[in-house]
Amino acid sequence: MDLTPEQLYTFLIMAGTLVMFAWGRFRYDIIAMGSLLACVLAGVIDDPDQALSAFGHPAVITVAAVLIISRGLRNSGVVDLIARKINPLTYTAATHVGTLTSVVTLCSAFMNNVGALALMLPVTLKTAFKRNRSVAILLMPLAFGSILGGLMTMIGTPPNIIIAAYRADLTGEAFKMFDFLPAGSAVALIGVAFVSLVGWRLIPNVRDRTTARAGLFEIHEYISQVMVPPGCVLVGQQLGQVQELRTEDVVPVGLVRGNDEVAKPALSRVLEARDILIVKADPHHLRELVSTYKLKMVTAAGKTHDELQSENVRVAELLVGADSPLIGNRANYLRRRTSNRMSLLALAHHGTPIRQRLRNRSIAAGDVLLVQGNNEVIDLAVQDLQLVPLAERDFVLTKPHHMGLAVGIFALAIGVSALDLLPVAYAFGAAILAYVFLGIIKPRNLYRDVEWPIIVLIAAMIPIGHAFKTTGCADVMADLMLQVAGGAPAWVILTLLMITTIGLSNIINNAATALVMAPLAERMATSFGANLDPFLMVVAVGASCAFLTPIGHQSCTLVMGPGGYRFNDYWRMGLPLSALVVVVSIPVILQVFPL
Repeated sequence: MDLTPEQLYTFLIMAGTLVMFAWGRFRYDIIAMGSLLACVLAGVIDDPDQALSAFGHPAVITVAAVLIISRGLRNSGVVDLIARKINPLTYTAATHVGTLTSVVTLCSAFMNNVGALALMLPVTLKTAFKRNRSVAILLMPLAFGSILGGLMTMIGTPPNIIIAAYRADLTGEAFKMFDFLPAGSAVALIGVAFVSLVGWRLIPNVRDRTTARAGLFEIHEYISQVMVPPGCVLVGQQLGQVQELRTEDVVPVGLVRGNDEVAKPALSRVLEARDILIVKADPHHLRELVSTYKLKMVTAAGKTHDELQSENVRVAELLVGADSPLIGNRANYLRRRTSNRMSLLALAHHGTPIRQRLRNRSIAAGDVLLVQGNNEVIDLAVQDLQLVPLAERDFVLTKPHHMGLAVGIFALAIGVSALDLLPVAYAFGAAILAYVFLGIIKPRNLYRDVEWPIIVLIAAMIPIGHAFKTTGCADVMADLMLQVAGGAPAWVILTLLMITTIGLSNIINNAATALVMAPLAERMATSFGANLDPFLMVVAVGASCAFLTPIGHQSCTLVMGPGGYRFNDYWRMGLPLSALVVVVSIPVILQVFPL
């Protein structure tokens, strides 16, 4: 098959982009902007102004508006009111899973799904503690429910918004607000039933050993620093002679002596006064080690635990949210943001062995931070830095404020857009202005919940997806898939398209998946001479169903640490759920949108 130079460049750039997305070394918005620049330099996009025009695209504006409105709904207390009513329904494990999953599914249909998950996460931990139940059986279903709920409306998830806007570019008319409801609700209903009755039982039993009462929910990847003080009995001893350091409970992973150089310590290493040991341990065994040998915990700032004690000081475990400003920064940034009033004592990171001092460690989404500070500072950090408290304590998620007005304004915006009286971006923009005027959202916090990396990703990938189509690359890929299908009926082609989309969404961002697969779906529909809508709807559903890995969707990433999951735990429940999505959605889509 002969390719034109433009097609060759486009395929190379797209392949490189997908590899970089899957690698995860750099954030997806940076990768997308780099790919956009490569397309301009290679001449794939010949108009530089066109490359930047997508920042004003309706899909981009709508995604940002949905994120802001989600904050308004959370501020109003409407979702908290629902959450507080669920405790009587958590008596058995199945009803506990089913109730939490149902609530987050319903919420995420009308607000950002990651926001719905972040709201329900503390509720889940609190109810798990009350029932003395493992959070491992609750958090993965919760994450999957937040994804399933987003399928039901146009605003539930970025892929739906993108596909609706793509249809408008092709036909002049976007998918309406509830055009996604038939397929989305069928998938959500079956998915929630599966997760509640069967799915949670597929989580490995080893994850079920630690209940919420254990405090850190099987998070044993804490990296902490302890100092050997002068006069300590460990001075002059070899590491191998310290019984506690010869077990899997407390693992020495580094040692700092004088020049701050970290070395992987051998068991024959003799300890000296003021040595700093970097150890991997859960808090229970760490406390035993510190207490037994009178060691000093050392923070990333170099202060000991004792130096930070006061009447109002507490230690808290905080989960780093998907859009936290801490992501990519180090411990000194946390100190600056809290005016040196909060210190990082330890860090948990899923699945990655760490041999760095805390001050050299970059913070990532899903990390759990063990911090120390006074109550006011920690509470402010939770709000300002997009953190989720995991410690056992009473909490109030939000203060109800104009609850009826918030819901009414949002319902009015949805109704106006559903009746085509105003485009969604304008209707939601008006709702945001109303929230500001009524004080539901403070002007200074207006853009706090906008996930700018997602906004940049979508704005950068829209012109790349357009180039994928205009250069004929989508035609080449579609023809190749049709040849593989070998003249199969349309429903087989749709199934193949959905499986491909689901597979891609599990390794790259779901918004990027929708933007890459939409031109492919268009070309396949054209080749069949069929209705475009079922092909686009298949991409919309498939792009959001990232259940197989913790990296395909932010919701899955966020629960990995608190749930104590491993990378390969997800496919155990995610694979049968993905198969159910395909089996259920294809017939419904064909029924609602005939070929």
